[in-house]
Amino acid sequence: MKVILKQDVKGSGKKGDIIEVSDGYGRNFLIKKGLAEVATPAAINDMKQKKTAEEFHKAENVKALKELADKLTGTGITLAIRAGENGKTFGSVTSQHIATALSELGFDVDKKKVLLKEPIKNVGTYDVEVRLMEGVLSKIKVNIVAQ
Repeated sequence: MKVILKQDVKGSGKKGDIIEVSDGYGRNFLIKKGLAEVATPAAINDMKQKKTAEEFHKAENVKALKELADKLTGTGITLAIRAGENGKTFGSVTSQHIATALSELGFDVDKKKVLLKEPIKNVGTYDVEVRLMEGVLSKIKVNIVAQ
């Protein structure tokens, strides 16, 4: 019996795979639990169309993120924070502060995408990486000034 997996099944395959299983296992376990459906020609065609649409949307998303990364590269932001005479700040600048400043400039960036090894605690200019997704990096300049 041929079935199309609706979910990942350990030992059998991943979602969207067409596999050959015994009749009992297919009917009594996979189909009954909603993990698979019978591989009819219509179901196979439907699955292929869904896969094609999913790949298209994923490619569009990657393209949009790369465009955003290109726009972000070289962008400079300035953050004012209270600091002492020696340039040591009272508190620190975190990825949340940087993400908020980027959103004010019109860039929609989540704070988890801003990569800081540790919070910035001194006045100065820093290079900060923004990783929008795996393989899509952008570097911005963050200037910290005393208030």
